[in-house]
Amino acid sequence: MDLPLAIQCDGISKRYPHFQLRDVDLTLEQGAVMGLVGPNGAGKSTILRMVMGLVGADTGSIKVLGHAMPEQQITAKRNIGFVAEDMRLYESETIAFHMDFIKSIFDTWDDGYASTLLRRFDLNKKQKVKGLSHGQRVKATLLLALARRPSLLVFDEPTTGLDPAVRKEVLDEMMNALEDETRSILFSSHNTMDVEQISDYITFIYGGRIVESRNKEDFMDGWRRLRLTNTRNQALPNLPNIRQAQRSGLLHAVTVNDYDESIPAQFTHAGLDVNAVERLSLEEIFLAHVQCAKANPEMELAK
Repeated sequence: MDLPLAIQCDGISKRYPHFQLRDVDLTLEQGAVMGLVGPNGAGKSTILRMVMGLVGADTGSIKVLGHAMPEQQITAKRNIGFVAEDMRLYESETIAFHMDFIKSIFDTWDDGYASTLLRRFDLNKKQKVKGLSHGQRVKATLLLALARRPSLLVFDEPTTGLDPAVRKEVLDEMMNALEDETRSILFSSHNTMDVEQISDYITFIYGGRIVESRNKEDFMDGWRRLRLTNTRNQALPNLPNIRQAQRSGLLHAVTVNDYDESIPAQFTHAGLDVNAVERLSLEEIFLAHVQCAKANPEMELAK
């Protein structure tokens, strides 16, 4: 029997006084990891909170693990683990108190896995929350979500403010959670390296819209930067997929998406010398998207 989609958002919108999320279509298969990338205020957290049923959509529909949200959120949330950077634990209570509390609510709690996570995260369950560092609090919150063995994990900026060692621990455990190939992760991050490292799918959000969403390999493979020399002062070819063009004297750096092998020849035919064709990191792609969107606010970017 086919498993239901982990997440299915169809045409969801949400209006606030100074922000509008518009016509978002988003699909996440069971067993996959999707990273949401976008600047502050782009709409990442709004989407995650709508998926969790914490915010209702003005228009459109949301299904999570086959359940309509927010109407069926109580049923859906039994199989969802949610971690946000602003989540709070009881300051005067221990980690053990929180573990027992979550265990009393969810019958899927795995004592053995919880003990393993305590060791991996180097946490003392007898320690009170008020004595934990920021990194320890994040790891404790992650433990409480993971030890329930949920089918879907939703993380809002899980690595914000973490030092490199703790950040690696958190990312490693996110990946370990996927050993069961039916488990899924949807997460947002400002750190494009995190998204590039663990995601199967990448979704870029800007100004309340999804501007691109696709398989990571296809996504990364679709962008290039061409290093050109323009000794004859020729005009650049008028290609619709040029996203950035910078010039310094005779040298040009042109960034394109939807790349194919015919593109260098088009610059050569226009009278420019192609010195190099470079792949871009996810951060460079993200910055190119943002700069293009700022320069062309009405432009529909590739989806």
